[in-house]
Amino acid sequence: MTEKHIILKGTFVLTLAAFISRFLGFFYRMYLSHTFGEANVGLYQLIFPVYTLGIAITCAGIQTALSRHVAGYVAKGKKKETELLLFTSMIYTVFLSVILMLFTQHYAHDIACTLLKEPACKSLLLLLSYCFPFAAIHCCILGYYFGMKQAKIPAWSQLLEQSVRILSVYAVYSFGIRHGQHFSVSVAVLGMIAGEAAAAWYCLHSLNSYSETLSSRKSTDILFLRRLCCLDNLKAFLSLLRFSIPLTVSRIMLTLLQCLEAFSIPWNLQYYGLDWNESLRIYGVLTGMALPCVLFPSALTGSLATMILPSVAQIEAENNIRKLRRLIRKVTTTCILLGSTCCILLLLSSSFIGVCLFHSPLASRYIFTLSWICPFLYTNTTFISVLNGIGKAGISLFINMFTILIRIASIYLSIPAYGIRGYLTGLLLSQIFMFCFCFIYLHYHYRFNANRRTAGLT
Repeated sequence: MTEKHIILKGTFVLTLAAFISRFLGFFYRMYLSHTFGEANVGLYQLIFPVYTLGIAITCAGIQTALSRHVAGYVAKGKKKETELLLFTSMIYTVFLSVILMLFTQHYAHDIACTLLKEPACKSLLLLLSYCFPFAAIHCCILGYYFGMKQAKIPAWSQLLEQSVRILSVYAVYSFGIRHGQHFSVSVAVLGMIAGEAAAAWYCLHSLNSYSETLSSRKSTDILFLRRLCCLDNLKAFLSLLRFSIPLTVSRIMLTLLQCLEAFSIPWNLQYYGLDWNESLRIYGVLTGMALPCVLFPSALTGSLATMILPSVAQIEAENNIRKLRRLIRKVTTTCILLGSTCCILLLLSSSFIGVCLFHSPLASRYIFTLSWICPFLYTNTTFISVLNGIGKAGISLFINMFTILIRIASIYLSIPAYGIRGYLTGLLLSQIFMFCFCFIYLHYHYRFNANRRTAGLT
């Protein structure tokens, strides 16, 4: 199977899984709202920044770094080394996640009262902490399979996680109703634990069948431990760790930005002259109606970015610059065309979506404005993945950090003067900056390498 077909097949599988998972999630949120009430669902939503931050700290960077390193080893025909690197990464991330779990449990009250401003979240945070070890195992194995360009197991694990989460909540709550007991929204957090545990178990079971090291009867436990602790494997893990640090910092900063935006946008809208309720209404329409419409097709580009990273890393390891430039050109053209198509469709249908579907003329205006970022937003996802694939995690960190600064500046400088339009303008400018910087950097990077290679040949 050619590189093109591998990427297209993996993208299709991951995109299909993402759409099904989002479809199930849509009805799941409706069920939670009807069952526990909007106020309790609000408490449940409050803990998600803590969950996202925990995943960013423990395993998000390692997953991307593992995907790249595994693809590089596969290109060199060193499959067993990839398995040793996987198990070393799992030990490290599980150790980190256990520390984070104990930290969250110890400071649950402080986090709930000081950061979330809601003491009722303490019990939810105590339960949430048990998700981290399972999520660490899940993320590491996903990174390994992405590096091997195997999309089937990650797709099934995503669907299994979502299905178990929903069914477990429904089963526990129905059991309580039949026996005269009414559970709180903490049941939804138990569903998260069940989903992560099921996904981790499925990935470990699949790995047991796929991995040569685990299935080989010739490899004893002692021999495996010796190979796991050998100097070459530790050097490879340190290399992976160095690559993952900028990615981890980038994910943490992005997560903190989301938390900052959730607090700062309504707050700064008051400086524009709006009261608190109107500020919250505008922020709710923007984040709950307009942005989900614009980001919905990103499931496709996100899947494409996930599949292209190991392919880029493998081609980079083979030092085939011409093939890599051709691949990047095709993917960039595809994302720009997809983004431009979505931009036109949203421009034409913004009124229908806002008024007829959301019953909000304000949503129509925001969708119309946000549609212009589609060509840049969808392409930037793959650009960052390409940069990570060629080992430029530091450059991707710089780009993400500068983009974050533009968005923060728009919140604190533009919103008080121009209202929410100032933030939307800053959001568009940040995506244009990222697009231009990535495009120029990749162009001159490969042009320089090609010239240097030509000079070396002559």
